[in-house]
Amino acid sequence: MLLVPDMNPTQPTSRHLLQSVWQSLANKDIRQAVNSSNQLNRSFPDFGPGWHATSHVAQLIKQPKPALVAIDKALSLEPENTDWHLHRASCLMMNGDNQQAKSTVALMITASRQSEAFTSPQLSQLAFLSSRLEMHNEAEKLYQSLIRLEPRNGEHWYNLATMQRFQGQFKKAETSLDKAIELNPNDYDAYELRSGLRKQTPAANHVFEMEKLLNDGIKLPSGEVRLCYALAKELEDLGESTRSFEMLKCGATLRRKHLNYNIDDDLQTINAIQTSFTKDLFTRDEPGYSSDEPIFIIGLPRTGSTLIEQVLASHPQVIAAGELNNLALQMMQKVRDVAGSPKPSRQKLVQLSTRLDFAGLGKAYIDSTRPQTGHSAHFIDKMPLNFLYAGLLHLALPAAKIIHVSRHPMDTCYASYKRLFQDGYPWSYDLAEIATYFAAYQRLMSHWDTVMPGVIYRVSYEDFVGNLEKEARKLLDYCELEWDPQCLRFYESKATSTTASASQVRQPVYQSSVNRWKQYGEQLSPLKSRLEELGVVLG
Repeated sequence: MLLVPDMNPTQPTSRHLLQSVWQSLANKDIRQAVNSSNQLNRSFPDFGPGWHATSHVAQLIKQPKPALVAIDKALSLEPENTDWHLHRASCLMMNGDNQQAKSTVALMITASRQSEAFTSPQLSQLAFLSSRLEMHNEAEKLYQSLIRLEPRNGEHWYNLATMQRFQGQFKKAETSLDKAIELNPNDYDAYELRSGLRKQTPAANHVFEMEKLLNDGIKLPSGEVRLCYALAKELEDLGESTRSFEMLKCGATLRRKHLNYNIDDDLQTINAIQTSFTKDLFTRDEPGYSSDEPIFIIGLPRTGSTLIEQVLASHPQVIAAGELNNLALQMMQKVRDVAGSPKPSRQKLVQLSTRLDFAGLGKAYIDSTRPQTGHSAHFIDKMPLNFLYAGLLHLALPAAKIIHVSRHPMDTCYASYKRLFQDGYPWSYDLAEIATYFAAYQRLMSHWDTVMPGVIYRVSYEDFVGNLEKEARKLLDYCELEWDPQCLRFYESKATSTTASASQVRQPVYQSSVNRWKQYGEQLSPLKSRLEELGVVLG
């Protein structure tokens, strides 16, 4: 089933082989896990647990189709196995079939309400899948059910809070997080999430509580990092800029210390993109896929892209699809198909991406978003890192709109520095690396304007919040959408938001973030000097 050579099994029985698969996975011995699962399936083809284990192995080595085939085989042998149905939903998601995954999860939610046979771990997995599929209301109800079953489980309260936050229920989320922390004072994720739900005040904050935790000592570096960021945020809310930045620097430095990252790898990739995507490439007669549905919002994080997304998504012909990774995944798949090696270098990947069937890539991208994006004339893909693929976007989907959101360099860099990202952006924890990456990003955006002039529409965050209606009208004109006044009342939307700006998008436009960096002029002077050395204009 999996394309790895077999080894002779040391134990002949199905149970011994099954144990070998799971033990090998626990030991991170992937080759042995593959060998044992292959032997298990050949020797005992009617043994359902073997196919279930094989599906997990296939998922781990990123073979989504074999993973789905294996779990389907397992379920054909034991069709009533709840755990396997839950696993199948995750396989469907891995294959990009979110609609069927949603149908599966919805059926299981109904079954869980009609039967008391579901265990707490199964309900937890069902809630997790519901959240991943953006079925947040259903996930919230499942976590409430889990709390009724296990009221002393702090993790359930934390997960409930995340669902409430997504849906704009910030007071309820804070109450849930208070309970999560009461039950588990070492849940440092909860402290950080709670700090961002609202602006803290002298009468209502958690500064003393968090300072005591830090002074007492925290064993896990990841916990100390989260607490430093949470404390920095609350101190900033209280106007204590000096202490806030001290905590921020402490957290960022510790986070960077534990990252395996070399910024030169990213710089080489950006240089390869500029070298490979020449102006000649955009003058060739190679039509892409004909679809004007996508609206891409690109740029660096923390530049106001969520605000732009919410304004556009308030238009009746537009939906917000979130930060989709579909383009990168489809591009990587197609490049690997022609690469001739399973792991080509980054530079080789970039070079090969210029030789793809662009129309095929565009169609594959659109198809991969279905049916999530098929309910409106246009959908927004707000993945910031698509700025790396702007040229590829235009070649694959020439009718798509590409919006570049930019902000003052110092505000952009400081906003990235003060955000503890869940994943990605490893350059954002060191001021020198932030400056270096920003300069490279700016050079690439200038390159795109040179090789495909007039394609990318630029939105200035400062201009947008300074004159919302004027800039919103211009934005809708670019997107070829008729004016709708509801776009100015984006904060009234009941749609969920899973971004770091989930609380901000529930508010009308505010300008307090413009020139926020100046509060930390002295602390950010090394950043400012480095940006100027790299030729970044700060006027």
